[in-house]
Amino acid sequence: MSTPSEPVTPAMLRSWPLRSDAEGKDDRGTVLVVGGSRRTPGAAMLTGLAALRAGAGRLTLAVAESAAVGAAIAVPESGVVGLPENPRGSVRGDAAPVLEEDLGAADVVVVGPGLDDADETAALLAGLAPSIGNGAAVVLDAYALGGLVDLEQVYRQGARRLVLPPNPAEAARLPEPDGVDMADAVPRIAERYQAVVTGQGIIADPEGKVWEVAAGNAGLGTSGSGDVLAGAVGGLLARKASPAQAACWGTYLHATAGDHLASAIGPLSFLARELHDAVPQVLAELGT
Repeated sequence: MSTPSEPVTPAMLRSWPLRSDAEGKDDRGTVLVVGGSRRTPGAAMLTGLAALRAGAGRLTLAVAESAAVGAAIAVPESGVVGLPENPRGSVRGDAAPVLEEDLGAADVVVVGPGLDDADETAALLAGLAPSIGNGAAVVLDAYALGGLVDLEQVYRQGARRLVLPPNPAEAARLPEPDGVDMADAVPRIAERYQAVVTGQGIIADPEGKVWEVAAGNAGLGTSGSGDVLAGAVGGLLARKASPAQAACWGTYLHATAGDHLASAIGPLSFLARELHDAVPQVLAELGT
């Protein structure tokens, strides 16, 4: 039976305002995105740009070494770190030491966008966890979500500062039964991993509180859309939003940006990258 949920509306979000007193980029937080294999560096870039659009002050992209120069050119607002990769271009599981300094300086670490090898990602996540600052929030996406199942030390260490944005297939690997209703699955995942979870417009925290975003459309089911959601949540965390606040705001921004684009471009015709330009419009509508 689904847990009763609170609707996430503009009025509700305005009553739960984001911090807006930052005087400079240092006050707006630093986001480190770890992802981007040789084949899929764009996923990490989509995530990083979404974090900046949501208001983060600094961004570092850590991607496969062969993709690093391209990422630096494509996202000049970001610092870029090249990570060791295997012959297939996947980021290696032993790459964590390269990021020790960046992990210590980050306010938010997003792991997963564009990583394409499950075993390498699980090893990488286990290596990253000890170097993430005690006050840093963590967002795990894509292959990093699947690897979490066998990494109890990671989610125990990150309890109460972890955000997970699974789609139904990823939720099924956490594990939840195939075909499960996300309204049931999301709260269970939140309790199990002591994390805030957002999936298909349902958000839950470890204490059993549930919210629901009614906005959104089928056009959001497009390549890169989930990367944008993870980045928006990460950017809001960098602005000192709590995990639940960042997930509620980020899910609403992502869904409503998609609705704006569906109206302006077409219900199945907009691209994930176009969400970046729509997010600031939604923020402005909410007065932040």
